[in-house]
Amino acid sequence: MERKTDEQPDESYDVVVVGGGAAGLSGAVALARSRRSVLVIDAGDPRNAAASHVHQFLTRDGTPPARFLALGRDEVHRYGGRVENGLVTGIGRDGDRFRVEIGGRAVTARRILLATGLRDELPDVPGLAERWGVDVLHCPYCHGWEVRDQRIGVLADSAAAIHQVLLFRQLSARVMLLQHSAPELSDAVREQLRALGVVLVEGRVAEVESDESGLTGVRLADGTRVALDALVVAPRFTARTELAESLGLAPAEVQSAGQVIGTRIEAEETGATGVPGVWVAGNLAAVQAQVVSCAAAGLSAGASINADLVMEDAARAVEVAREHGEQAWDERYRDYGHKHEHGHHWSGEPNAVLVAEAADLAPGTALDAGAGEGGDAVWLAARGWKVTAADLSSVALQRGRQRAEELGLEVTWLHADLALTPIQGVYDLVTSHYMHVPPAARESVHRNLAAAVAPGGTLLIVGHDPSDLRTTVPRPDLTEFGWSAGDLAASLGEGWIVEVAAARPREVADPEGRKTVIHDAVLRARREPRAGR
Repeated sequence: MERKTDEQPDESYDVVVVGGGAAGLSGAVALARSRRSVLVIDAGDPRNAAASHVHQFLTRDGTPPARFLALGRDEVHRYGGRVENGLVTGIGRDGDRFRVEIGGRAVTARRILLATGLRDELPDVPGLAERWGVDVLHCPYCHGWEVRDQRIGVLADSAAAIHQVLLFRQLSARVMLLQHSAPELSDAVREQLRALGVVLVEGRVAEVESDESGLTGVRLADGTRVALDALVVAPRFTARTELAESLGLAPAEVQSAGQVIGTRIEAEETGATGVPGVWVAGNLAAVQAQVVSCAAAGLSAGASINADLVMEDAARAVEVAREHGEQAWDERYRDYGHKHEHGHHWSGEPNAVLVAEAADLAPGTALDAGAGEGGDAVWLAARGWKVTAADLSSVALQRGRQRAEELGLEVTWLHADLALTPIQGVYDLVTSHYMHVPPAARESVHRNLAAAVAPGGTLLIVGHDPSDLRTTVPRPDLTEFGWSAGDLAASLGEGWIVEVAAARPREVADPEGRKTVIHDAVLRARREPRAGR
């Protein structure tokens, strides 16, 4: 038995997601569950890598960040998506698609979801960065419960620190405000701190101190040491906008209490940006969003992208149906008939794959689906088969009928749209070669063809393998009409013996006259006989 040949991986996707955090993975799951081809590229440096656990995520509270991301990746894989570790070095337009550079290779996508997150730019205090995410914190909702009732210092380098003091005071009665480089406090703020029992520590912090057990406190510029169990800071949230900027999206400043606290990429609530085809989600768009919020934003963006693709697919389906409907094919056959001396679109010779695969079969009943001008049907009839030839074009069928009559061969000619018309009867051989069926109808056509095969009969379907997009022969229609023999074989289910499922090479000349190899997708399968036969 001939096996399916190894194929190069499909490097064309509906959506490429850049960033494998909560937002990116959630968006990818939404897309994969909608049966979109999706690739997630993750650089492997999550913002919360230093943290020990994820909090404020219902049912996932206390999950280590690495475990959380591993579970997310598993979900993407479960629904057919792909996740890869890598660095996206560039994204640009490639016709109506995007070209995404990943290391030494490129993939293309119809849509882009950027979930690249942000960088926490920490105060420049020696010893502080080493404790970040452990006992140097910024979010009371993310880590506040874990330091409840402990000695908590709030490092003030702006007026925004007062808000942090009030939030952490809810969690502990032992909160200190380290004045550091913040502006002078107003009398009203000082009164508020006194009423809450918050200790005000004047002076600049020179160093954050720790030992093997963790944070021990801070040392002030005058040498004074303040003992602490946790230190609260206010980072600057700088979105990772490099790829977004390369696509024409400029970062916007984010302000809080009149102060710039970071940057972001502005977008609609769904994540759609001002650049068509590009969405953003997570901290790239909302710098103060927590993990659960980022996951929700990813879902919203994924659903929005899918809806956008649905509308594009519907419009394209109408366009393709018009291009390949009965009227279009009739006009095409008439046009080629006028241009060629023999008055035919095709040569009139049988397809080579049919000759190779059917020569050893005992003649019986045969259905030639998408028969065109009847080259295959006439060849089968001449070999003793009782043939029904079906096609959408009445012009093509009339030419086939005329050819058969000239040769004295009997063929039944059936004018039918096989995407809409169930096939009546069963046949010992059902064959179809290069039938251009709109993608939305292809599955039903192939299913109808398989259903028309009698027990013990043979199904032979030949088409264009999508790998030929990478040849020098122009094949733009492959994005619509190419299919894999392996995928078609897998769709047959039980009750079939797959005899051939391959991308079979053949040599042709490209437009420059150079010899090149293209591939036919060839499926030959036999329906298992009924028991007792």
